[in-house]
Amino acid sequence: MRTSTITNSDDFSGTILIPVFETYSKSIVPITFNGLEIASKVFFGKKDTHYLAEKNDNTYVFIGLGKTIDYKSLKTIFRRISSKQKENLSLSVALVIPEQFTEDQAEAMISGLFLGTYDLGHFKSEKSVHPFLEPDFSLSLLSEKEHLATAKKGIKIAKAQLATYDLVDLPPNTINPKYLSNWAKETGQKYGFDVEVLGYEASKIAGLGAFLAVGKGSENEPQFIIMKYTPVVEVKHLKHVGLVGKGITFDTGGLNIKTAGMVHMKCDMAGGAAVFGAMQLIADLQLPVKVTAIVPCAENSVDSKSFLPSDVIHSYSGHSIEIIDTDAEGRLILADGLSYLIKNFKPEYIVDIATLTGSSVGTFGYECGALFTNNAEMAKKLQENGDAIGERLWPLPLWDVYKSDIESDIADVKNYSGKPVAGAISAAKFLEYFTQEHNAWAHLDVAGVAFGEDEFAKSKHATAYGVHLLTKFIENL
Repeated sequence: MRTSTITNSDDFSGTILIPVFETYSKSIVPITFNGLEIASKVFFGKKDTHYLAEKNDNTYVFIGLGKTIDYKSLKTIFRRISSKQKENLSLSVALVIPEQFTEDQAEAMISGLFLGTYDLGHFKSEKSVHPFLEPDFSLSLLSEKEHLATAKKGIKIAKAQLATYDLVDLPPNTINPKYLSNWAKETGQKYGFDVEVLGYEASKIAGLGAFLAVGKGSENEPQFIIMKYTPVVEVKHLKHVGLVGKGITFDTGGLNIKTAGMVHMKCDMAGGAAVFGAMQLIADLQLPVKVTAIVPCAENSVDSKSFLPSDVIHSYSGHSIEIIDTDAEGRLILADGLSYLIKNFKPEYIVDIATLTGSSVGTFGYECGALFTNNAEMAKKLQENGDAIGERLWPLPLWDVYKSDIESDIADVKNYSGKPVAGAISAAKFLEYFTQEHNAWAHLDVAGVAFGEDEFAKSKHATAYGVHLLTKFIENL
């Protein structure tokens, strides 16, 4: 077998991880590896099972994959092993990659292993350190094929998603707009993209009226963050993609204060966090595509200075907006983000991503994001790339019949229909109004998939949905 080493150690004795596809449970032929034999009555590779054995001072972990496996499940299985079996992982770990495994499957396993290092207990007094995070940790790959480049890519994906976990899970008294602008600057300097930040005064001069209205009630200054990535190598016919992410660091609902679920509203910047994570990953992978990303960051708080229901505000595009509901604030900052991106940078493709509406959750639950686009090719590519990695999307319509939901008597447009139906669609129609009829724009409403419950914590937490999806879509343009 060929051994590829991620770190500087060639010694892979310690813990050996062996993925196993399901065999016949009553087979008389045991599973064998390196002189070890495991009877099928004990372990036969059933999905979500594993078997530990010790021999010659090594710990062998046989990992059941089931009969077939998809990218997301494979990633989750190896995250589970890394997270829940860390006491059985040594500082020297070897991963066996079967000959029939594809590059994507190898990537999923390695990415999952490193995602398993995440610990939600950021402020706990006592924390155990994962062996993967120790300075002398080494990971070796045992395979007939060369997977080193794939392994490095899998680690980069995990690093970007881990950074996104932190941004979404840390509390709002830590993650405020200024924290995010500082994070963007530091990350840009480290990975290779330029960052410009418009604070309150600069945003006022620029005319970002809808963005500033949302942050009026908070003592935390809003930050309009602009990130620009250009590949180092010269690329013929360089494509240009624009990203916009909702960066509401906490959402009380404003004066239309939320009556339920406010405790989870630190996650209302998960769309913006996905854009931050994607920018880190895009730059880390040195993708041959130009990317301009905007994350308008503000806190929607309750104060005597907060904007009011029935206010009429003026957006960057020059259009006036009647405020029907101050809890429909995300679309306001996205409207200015989209208008600013289109006017000043003119990207060929635009994708915005936001935890925008409870309506999308009511439609799809927690299984996929809602996709709105005026471009059939973008819809196809976004869905294909999402399906490949388990970050799924499903389309909803942008028919003109829904325009009436955002028509205002007093202003050019209103921010909320006031109806208890089609909320995700009317929100998307509002955003479409500010795209200047751009012919390659997509809106992702990820309210149901960016923050949720799973086996890795007792409370709801970040999923990093969108980081890999946006990057893979851009990579495959």
